[in-house]
Amino acid sequence: MQIRDRTNSNHKPVRKAVIPVAGLGTRLLPITKSVPKELLPVVDVPAIQVVVEECVNAGIEEVIFITGRGKGGIEDHFDYNFELEKILERRGKLEELERVRSISQLIRTIAVRQKKPLGLGHAVLCARDVVEDEPFVVLLPDDLIGSEPSVTCQLIDVYEKYGQGVVSIMPVPEEEVSRYGIVTGENWAPSLHRVRSIVEKPDPEISPSNLAVIGRYLLPPAIFGFLEDQKPDESGEIQLTDALSKLARERALVGYEFTGRRHDIGDKLGFLTANISYALQRDDLGPKLLHYLRKKVVEADEQQSH
Repeated sequence: MQIRDRTNSNHKPVRKAVIPVAGLGTRLLPITKSVPKELLPVVDVPAIQVVVEECVNAGIEEVIFITGRGKGGIEDHFDYNFELEKILERRGKLEELERVRSISQLIRTIAVRQKKPLGLGHAVLCARDVVEDEPFVVLLPDDLIGSEPSVTCQLIDVYEKYGQGVVSIMPVPEEEVSRYGIVTGENWAPSLHRVRSIVEKPDPEISPSNLAVIGRYLLPPAIFGFLEDQKPDESGEIQLTDALSKLARERALVGYEFTGRRHDIGDKLGFLTANISYALQRDDLGPKLLHYLRKKVVEADEQQSH
């Protein structure tokens, strides 16, 4: 894994990442009744590890998990497991041993408990004492985005050029805008937008655009002040989009149309397509899986023709 060197930036370096993992994963029930959705496998790697590896690749030094009840397994996954390592060593399974050890050595992790489910904005606010006065990235683990360089790298590149907060955005079909925060603003350079505000889950008939905020953010520490002053919405949650709108009005916020393929693995279909997509990229699985899929397409065509 190639890790980016960002020591020559003119702005304060982005060293920390916040990953909210306190969600219940209700869209994936019943499996998430007992297994944290972040530990569900993408082929043979927990989804949360894919997101953490994106951080490592971008030069992030510390990951802050915002956790909730029943999510201790996420912390355990990135910790040492001496018993397992001893068993693998004793059985001569050296390749598996190296893989297990490498996970615990990926990056420094900190867990902060979100004691009440008060929304994404509140989850980010929980990281304030650990982030302190530094810019930081927020990665929503439901969103896996395959790209090279990673979306986190792309956002850091934009931040280093302009010195402002950045949110990743992508166009979505008109009928899907009510599922996202939608940006208003002006396009002022290729893939770059001056964000004026973010409308949370608008009705398609009155949506200001089709540009949706996707689960990667690079935020200045000033966002904590806006979150602290933010009043809860009708459901009692503190919305990150409201604080981002205030940041956009009072300072600046860049919307960046990232390059990459996004999978929403909090959705059952998105989870399946992510597994297929990532498996197809692997030398040990891709060719055989592709052969299988092609065979199933032929069988499906034959069934429809009868």
